[in-house]
Amino acid sequence: MADWHTTIRERDFPMLEQAECDGRALIYLDNAATTQCARPVQWALESYWRSQHANVYRGAYCLSRRAGEAVEEVRQLCAEFLGAGSGNEIIFTAGATASANLLADAFALTELRPGDLVLATEMEHHSNLLPWREACRRTGAELALAPVTGEGELDLEALDRLLERRPKLLAVTAVSNVLGTITPLEEIVSRAHRVGCAVAVDAAQAMRCALPGVDVLDCDFLYFSAHKIMGPTGVGVLYGKRAWLEKLTPPRTGGGMVRALPGMEPEYEDVPLKFEAGTLDLAGVAGLGAALEYLHAVGRRRIAAREQALLRYTEKKLRELPGLRVLGSPRRRAGCVSFTAEPLQPLDVAMLLDSQGIAVRSGSHCAIPLHARLGLSGSVRVSPAFYNTAEEIDILAAALARVLDSARKGGVLKDKANG
Repeated sequence: MADWHTTIRERDFPMLEQAECDGRALIYLDNAATTQCARPVQWALESYWRSQHANVYRGAYCLSRRAGEAVEEVRQLCAEFLGAGSGNEIIFTAGATASANLLADAFALTELRPGDLVLATEMEHHSNLLPWREACRRTGAELALAPVTGEGELDLEALDRLLERRPKLLAVTAVSNVLGTITPLEEIVSRAHRVGCAVAVDAAQAMRCALPGVDVLDCDFLYFSAHKIMGPTGVGVLYGKRAWLEKLTPPRTGGGMVRALPGMEPEYEDVPLKFEAGTLDLAGVAGLGAALEYLHAVGRRRIAAREQALLRYTEKKLRELPGLRVLGSPRRRAGCVSFTAEPLQPLDVAMLLDSQGIAVRSGSHCAIPLHARLGLSGSVRVSPAFYNTAEEIDILAAALARVLDSARKGGVLKDKANG
């Protein structure tokens, strides 16, 4: 009898069995960038366009009412998925990047003043770093980064010293998109709250690894994207505690988020609608709902356990290869593992693997400060999902062994020089 993940792979992700790149079977190991879209999600998207499409909150007719009800059902599903108090704490966005920008802009309008301090960490994705840098630039606040240790852990002692300066907000990732480091969020949030610092969590890489709910974490904000949990691109969620959402001023204005306009002074709708100016990506919201239902049906803990086992196996196989440097050795790792293989550049390694049908990511992974901290300009990242197999990791390791052996003999470098 086939294992559950093999059955799911064949049933729900036919692309992994059928896709080819330049005539080669595909081994897809870039799930930290985007997961494959599950077949039930594809069906939900098709169903929306075929029979459900209408604008929400705009019409008195039946189809519009149904569309609005469907959006609110997904909103409540998100709240339950995250452990939030109610759907009123869920804002739909275009993804984690859009969520971080929306929050940073709102914080700049409402909270930040010259001389204030915002904290982030050296391991942040640019999407959880640059919005806060821009918010500080516009308001005269300061942005400071908590350092990372040589093992790839957040330096909590250094973070404590920064927290003594009583920052307004700490932006921190739940899982590093380069090292896979799982940050101790409950401890971090507790330390930040002791000095009155709000915490915004980038959970883009963490939604498949059984992240505790916001009711346990007690974070003030959290955001993620649907396309990293087998859903569609272009849609995501910003969670915020209701007290915060009611306090913050919306940075985007337009239709649907204003109740009245006396004397051109807007009276905003209640949260979350006051942050959802314009028309939502309604098909994307339907797909997000289907992705959450899919995760629940398969089982988040089962997915997390399977991915942990695959990642441990991947790291073991990589560490066995002479000449390859695995980045970091965090106590808890999820989602991905990255490496370098000098004298080859990361792009060279990724292209050579691509020539053998293996898809991995190379470059800075939108985490330049972290790579600078490690003395690197980039790395190669391998990120298996629960639908990948140990056999695919074996093929990756064998391909890397050939690449490294050729590089040691000068063959790869000669080919590059000649080509």
